[in-house]
Order: sequence, then C-alpha cells, then structure tokens
Amino acid sequence: MEKRTARLYAISGRVQGVGYRYFAQNAARQLKVSGWVRNLAEGGVEAYAVGTPAQLDEFEGWLRKGPRFADVRSVVVNEAAVADAAEFYIR
Repeated sequence: MEKRTARLYAISGRVQGVGYRYFAQNAARQLKVSGWVRNLAEGGVEAYAVGTPAQLDEFEGWLRKGPRFADVRSVVVNEAAVADAAEFYIR
C-alpha cells in the first residue's frame, strides 16, 4: 500500500459562487481522497486533501480545471501534516 500524504491547496480566481467547493468534493470522492474544502474571506478557496501522491496529483489537476463557470487563476500547493479524515467535506 502506498504511503498517504497531505497537501494544502490555495485556489484563486473566480472560484466562489460557481459551485467550486461541490466540484472539489465530487472530484475528491471519486478519487477516494479525504479532507475538506472551504471559501476564504478574500474570495479564494482553500482545500486540504489526504491521499497517495498519485491521488493528490490527479486531484490537483481537477482543482486547476474547476467547474464550468470557474476561472481558476492559480493553485498554490504546500505539503501538510497528515490528519485523519473519514471523508471529504465542505467546511
């Protein structure tokens, strides 16, 4: 079994009011990634995900694409401490 790791993603652009958090949650559940996603006060979105490096790379690809009406300008990725999460949820 491949080692699980965690990453924190900061997404900016037009990512609020376009279903971005639900899009991220759906992608994470399809990839069997756990963690959370939330809106930030300044208009961006933050996501924390736990999975294998391959799962997280694929998840990042989905985050960079975003839902149909989103305009993702940047995705900043940082390694994070692994925390237990049973599923991926919206905060």
